[in-house]
Amino acid sequence: MIIDCHVHVNQYELTRNVPLLEDRLKMLQTEMISNNIDYSIILSSYKVNAERPSTKQIIDKIKKYDNLGVVAGFTIDNHTDEDLKAYRQFIRDGQIKGLKIYSGYEHYYPYDQRYQKVYDTCIEFGIPAMFHTGDTYSERGKLRYARPLNLDEVAVDNPELKMVLCHLGNPWIQDAQEVIYKNKNVYADVSGLVVGSFDHFFEKMIKDKVAELINYAGEPRYLLYGTDWPISTMDSYLNFVAKLRIKREYRDRFMYKNAKELFKIS
Repeated sequence: MIIDCHVHVNQYELTRNVPLLEDRLKMLQTEMISNNIDYSIILSSYKVNAERPSTKQIIDKIKKYDNLGVVAGFTIDNHTDEDLKAYRQFIRDGQIKGLKIYSGYEHYYPYDQRYQKVYDTCIEFGIPAMFHTGDTYSERGKLRYARPLNLDEVAVDNPELKMVLCHLGNPWIQDAQEVIYKNKNVYADVSGLVVGSFDHFFEKMIKDKVAELINYAGEPRYLLYGTDWPISTMDSYLNFVAKLRIKREYRDRFMYKNAKELFKIS
């Protein structure tokens, strides 16, 4: 089984000429079938516009699919208490499996007290909070807010909160591995390490860094498979992770078991 815990249905380069959300969802299904992906989690954006559908729009459109889930983006600038109230009902109905903070895209540190209501909601319902870390796809992102070391404060102050550090904090993977090692409530996904497909040299460099992270942080009970599709290609990602030196008994945890438990996927 394979669970891709990090995909999008926004209009990026690959889907630039696919204006309808329904058609982007069909593209996602085609990619999943082509790459033997059993389940994917769609992350809604930090803002809503013609290229970025709202959480409700995504939930409404995926009702006919039983292999898709949703993690809802939440921001200080673009979301309200009413949005969070709506999210709480979606969580109760099993339609939202986590919440995401877009550190870097939004110019606040993840330990800003205005995010605490999001963390409290995640703790109350037993769902994870995901965090963008590392380089941003947007040139308007501010990297100091997206450094993985910032999440140590959130993890320490909220020991019951299950946290997912997205993208391994790339290029600050060494910082990420310490945050993961130190805090047992912190997970990480390997998504979005490349735009498009891996080339030989970049793949080797990243593979060595991920191997160091695994060796440092111990058995990958914390590691989740994700791609960031359509920013990163699914086939290239599967080829990349096939080359990671992970013991067989841990590979299933990485490819689906950790995500299945964390996001309560039946």
